[in-house]
Amino acid sequence: MTDLLPESLVGKSIAVLGGTGPQGRGLARRFAAAGLAVVIGSRDPGRAAGTATELARATGGAVSGMDNTGAAVAGDIVVIAVPWEGHADLLKGLAASLAGKVVVDCVNPLGFDKQGAYALPVEEGSATQQAQALLPDSIVVGAFHNVSAVTLDDPEAASVDTDVLVLADVREAVDLVRDLASCIPGVRGVYGGRLRNAHQVEALTANLISVNRRYKAHAGIRITDI
Repeated sequence: MTDLLPESLVGKSIAVLGGTGPQGRGLARRFAAAGLAVVIGSRDPGRAAGTATELARATGGAVSGMDNTGAAVAGDIVVIAVPWEGHADLLKGLAASLAGKVVVDCVNPLGFDKQGAYALPVEEGSATQQAQALLPDSIVVGAFHNVSAVTLDDPEAASVDTDVLVLADVREAVDLVRDLASCIPGVRGVYGGRLRNAHQVEALTANLISVNRRYKAHAGIRITDI
């Protein structure tokens, strides 16, 4: 299926740090199914290897697994899909490994209480901006924040049926990640503004969680009139 990939992604490998968690695993599944070479990263390399074997078998794709540092080195494009609690600590140790690369951050800083999900304050403004501050020699892009992990990782879901807002300060990086989003059936990448606008997109996930709980759904977003 590599002949169907956008030209910008031909020959590129995608590393997913936190690739054994729900969001990371779901994205890895979809990228592998599209014909991209995928590297699963995890704190536990054994668990990463096990997830890689499962996804390779399920998708017929090229999927490998290793620790997060190894995956960061191996990937041409690196997706950050770790829990918010470990976001800063992970990235602080990867600045050199990720230098010169496009880093896609899809982490949502959320808290949960009896009233449901809510957005947490972040000193830098958002998780995406925190990533850029910690990775000064990388090009950080915010994307995939509002996509249902359940739908992504469901082999019976032929189409994910959502738009992905892509936020960055470098136009070429926006276009690259829009192409990456388009590899997932039913998904369209839409420019959503600069990194300074990432907070709203990350926080919107709390609203979608509320929608999903009320309506027993796996809601996404669509941008109209474009």
